[in-house]
Amino acid sequence: MGEQKRKNEAQTEFIFGKKNYTFMLIGLAFIGIGFLLMSGGGSDDPNVFSDAIFHWRRIRLAPTLVLLGFAIEIYAILLNPHKK
Repeated sequence: MGEQKRKNEAQTEFIFGKKNYTFMLIGLAFIGIGFLLMSGGGSDDPNVFSDAIFHWRRIRLAPTLVLLGFAIEIYAILLNPHKK
């Protein structure tokens, strides 16, 4: 009986399953790509204004990717790993 108890203790169960971690990595990739696309667009000379900061990539695409990444993360957390 003691051996059975040790065997049960050795089989620890994770909170999240493989599917959850896969979606979490996908969400992190979306967030990372979004922040990379948001960077740049400044000017080296403080006296010169650059319109590059208002490019559609920084204003529309990058924040959309970040929000989509956060939505994927929420889905990954709420996904039931035991349901097939």
